[in-house]
Amino acid sequence: MAFYSEGDSNDYLFKIVLLGDSGVGKSNLLARFARNEFYSNSKSTIGVEFQTQKMEVNGKEIKAQIWDTAGQERFRAVTSAYYRGAVGALVVYDVSRRQTFDSVGRWLDELHTHCDMNVIIILVGNKSDLKDAREVSATDGKSLAETRSLFFMETSALDSSNVKAAFQTIIKEIYNILSMKVIQSQELKKDPSIGSKKTVVLDPKQDANEEDKKEEPPKKAGCCSS
Repeated sequence: MAFYSEGDSNDYLFKIVLLGDSGVGKSNLLARFARNEFYSNSKSTIGVEFQTQKMEVNGKEIKAQIWDTAGQERFRAVTSAYYRGAVGALVVYDVSRRQTFDSVGRWLDELHTHCDMNVIIILVGNKSDLKDAREVSATDGKSLAETRSLFFMETSALDSSNVKAAFQTIIKEIYNILSMKVIQSQELKKDPSIGSKKTVVLDPKQDANEEDKKEEPPKKAGCCSS
């Protein structure tokens, strides 16, 4: 993972991507988390869309830049640029549509093809409010998450259930892993000047260069459930 330092701020910047079939509610999850909004008649996202949200972890201000697929998933045309620099991903399916759950494996494979080996992933079963229409049980979701070593949570963008918790879980886990890597890197370099740099910001450009040089197998996150 590549980093650069900037000024005396304590900010961290994490790029997180939303993945999943069209219509699973990715845009509404982002709208609910970022603006506490929900659009019952929302259409597929058109054009590049991302929101930046701030939260505090261990006294540090984290900036999460969360990217939506911009409707590209409808044509299976999500580009490598969308994934570049991402350190976290929410892979979303609709609990009322079994086929979206069956597509999760394909999205995970694509993510691992384009992203750094340390990308943190949470599997999200959205639309948990549709109890009568459910086609995928929470047990099914947990089982898949355990098999692929993912975090897991069911959410509802409609009634806000677990939406904030899902994003907070992945942001905190990214912070924990990356901050540990920074400490290890500083100790290895034994550079006295590093200790005075308070900011560590993800550098997507450097990540892209590293991807071009070497492709490594993904390292999977630990599993937990809501």
